[in-house]
Amino acid sequence: MARIGLTAERLTQAGAELADEVGFDQVTVSALARQFDVKVASLYSHLKNSQDLRTKIALLALEELADRCAAALAGRAGKDALTAFANVYREYAREHPGRYAAAQLKLDHETAIASAGVRHAQMTRAILRGYDLTEPDQTHAVRLLGSVFHGYVSLETAGGFSHSAPDSQESWSRVLDALDALLRNWPAT
Repeated sequence: MARIGLTAERLTQAGAELADEVGFDQVTVSALARQFDVKVASLYSHLKNSQDLRTKIALLALEELADRCAAALAGRAGKDALTAFANVYREYAREHPGRYAAAQLKLDHETAIASAGVRHAQMTRAILRGYDLTEPDQTHAVRLLGSVFHGYVSLETAGGFSHSAPDSQESWSRVLDALDALLRNWPAT
């Protein structure tokens, strides 16, 4: 019988909070059971296994991030949209490091196409329409932006920029300026 108050949603939320505290790689059904002071077996009516829990956290993170991005993009275009979108990723990674890591989890094809990851790609493409990019350049630019945002945020949250001047915020602003300039002057294929 399921323990009163435990649901897949509540366990996913608790798992996401745990990921932010201890790191996404440390989140398991056993760790979650310890947090709720229940036996591991009592969670299996809500979760298949640790991979299922990790997938649910990833889906939650993608949804949260997509919702934040959509709100930030409302009414914006061009560099303003690019900057707002990038800043959401950076802020989310800082506020929720475990969830941000979860959002990078490789999902199976069916799960991925049903996830909010699709919204992320659509929003990125919407930003790029302001730069008049067509295919295949638009796909190349989507990959470039994702790589730059994720790379910068990953290095920054790991402390990679904390030991030298200038301040990381100054570099971030310069990176976004450079991306905007590159997108405005995208090389012809």
